[in-house]
Amino acid sequence: MAVTLTEAAAKHVRNYLEKRGGGVGLRLGVRTAGCSGYAYKIEFADEVREGDTLFESHGVKVVVDAKSLPFVDGTEVDFTREGLNERFTFRNPNVKDECGCGESFSV
Repeated sequence: MAVTLTEAAAKHVRNYLEKRGGGVGLRLGVRTAGCSGYAYKIEFADEVREGDTLFESHGVKVVVDAKSLPFVDGTEVDFTREGLNERFTFRNPNVKDECGCGESFSV
């Protein structure tokens, strides 16, 4: 499988990387958090580390660390805007349950 970006997410990442003056792409991971067990961790990547897996979607690289890969493999990352709010959203086929607020999930 792979981790992919929608066109909207790829455009947002590309624009942000241009504004900040560079970077490899988007780093996606998970951390232990919330009432359901895990939360997504997303940041802009400046390097590919040993053990990372690299995906490319719509011309943008997505970097995933080895510990997070089993939790996010197959995930599609989208970027949405609703009024003044904007955020990344995740379509993850591994998720078995999500908390009521949508901030954490379990696999």
